[in-house]
Amino acid sequence: MADFVKLTFEDLDLQSIVDLVKDNSAGAVSIFSGTTHKTVIKLDYEAYVPMAEKVLLSIIFEARTKWELKKVAVYHRLGTVPVGDTSVIIAVSSVHRRESLHAIEWIIDQLKEKAPIWKKEIYSDGSVWKENREDKSLLFKDELTSN
Repeated sequence: MADFVKLTFEDLDLQSIVDLVKDNSAGAVSIFSGTTHKTVIKLDYEAYVPMAEKVLLSIIFEARTKWELKKVAVYHRLGTVPVGDTSVIIAVSSVHRRESLHAIEWIIDQLKEKAPIWKKEIYSDGSVWKENREDKSLLFKDELTSN
């Protein structure tokens, strides 16, 4: 068992991340690679890195309670990510494919919901900050308590 979490301003290298999770006792390695698509010019990511790393490790720990996983890597890029570049890679190895496939989907959903990583979408006619679900619930709670 090994867990790898990294938030970086550098390009993400898919093969090196896959190599981190390869394991001779694993029959499957599943990968999610999120890229910037052409509806935006670029994405800008910011994070509270120490907290984001803790949250990501916590998400991995919880995934391990749900599925029998060998190795897990969650790498997220920060800063400007141009169209076509990769912003997040999640790689999971497990004995059987179902565990790694289910874990991948769950981990990306949890990352988007809980990790303090913020995305600014830049379009040709302006930009907008996208909040994760936890941010929205905190804003709503702040509105309730301030009234």
